[in-house]
Amino acid sequence: MRLAISWVIQNLSPYREVTTIEGVKQLVALGPVASQEAIKELGTNGGGFFNANSAHPFENPTPLTNLVELLLIFAIPAGLTYTYGRMARSARQGWAIFAAMAVLFLAGAGVASWAESHGNPALAGIGVDQAAGNLEGKEARFGVASSALFATVTTAASCGAVNSMHDSFTPLGGLVPLVNVQLGEVIFGGVGAGLYGMLVFVLLTVFIAGLMVGRTPEYLGKKIEPREMKLAMLYVLIFPVLILCLGAWAAVVPQGVSSLNNAGPHGLSEILYAYTSASGNNGSAFAGLNANTAFWNATLGAAMLVGRFLMIVPVLALAGAMVAKKTVPAGPGTFPTDGPLFTGLLVSVILVVGALTFFPALTLGPVLEHFLALGGKVF
Repeated sequence: MRLAISWVIQNLSPYREVTTIEGVKQLVALGPVASQEAIKELGTNGGGFFNANSAHPFENPTPLTNLVELLLIFAIPAGLTYTYGRMARSARQGWAIFAAMAVLFLAGAGVASWAESHGNPALAGIGVDQAAGNLEGKEARFGVASSALFATVTTAASCGAVNSMHDSFTPLGGLVPLVNVQLGEVIFGGVGAGLYGMLVFVLLTVFIAGLMVGRTPEYLGKKIEPREMKLAMLYVLIFPVLILCLGAWAAVVPQGVSSLNNAGPHGLSEILYAYTSASGNNGSAFAGLNANTAFWNATLGAAMLVGRFLMIVPVLALAGAMVAKKTVPAGPGTFPTDGPLFTGLLVSVILVVGALTFFPALTLGPVLEHFLALGGKVF
């Protein structure tokens, strides 16, 4: 209803031919857009009614509808942290996880907004005024800040809806949505998927904290033992192995590089983003390459299949192992998992795991592109 009364179209009319102010005939698509838009964002699906997705004025006409769509994307994933706290019989456990997600999200949104507001570093290097920021690939009605925020939200929540072209972001601005998905979309994440991904990192954090104090790690009264850590690490490794192996293959075979529209580090970023988005079932894209070839259709399809289903296996096994354990009362050596200290440690573990797995590839992609752009080189 909020979208419908904010000028998002909602009807059952057939397409209509209209005459533009320039006197040109144009076919205008109509349909039940508002209702489908709400489903798209609330279910973190990402597929738009129109090809331009949430950049289209019929899907997302005003800053108000833009805000409503952002809230819809986060509504269920964020709410599930509270639900988890209730199920764990400790609301503070849920709030600790929510706080970790919020810290990672705000950091990403801040970096993306800063990078886009400073404009293209290649233009700044030759003395071009960048006061308006990088407006390439963005809708003027949203501007830099709302576009950067939307890109951060949609990749933090496994949604894929876009209101700007991620391929036109600055190197560091485009780095944020790429990293959001590569971290496993645990920053709120998809409906349910983000929470169980974050819980895997919670167990890793508890285990590391236990090693620090020399005690058997515990979480919610359940002891974390080697079997649980093997399953957690299996989950963590599937994603980077899938992305990096397929990305390396595509970067060296003619069938992969022939689809690129950009060379150098930006081309590598496009390859990484394609497999990252497919593996994370995100749906957004840099869109600087032609993925409609036999090679890309086959490899991206395989990435979607493995990324969607294989990662569920160790999580289910981990859940089964935890349920079978007896609950033990907390003792003096039990590390509290419902406070700011644990939240900070959890954020650190997520970033360290991401850095160890993807930082070398990111260095050759968006990070290298940023420094080359400072010297005036573009791709």
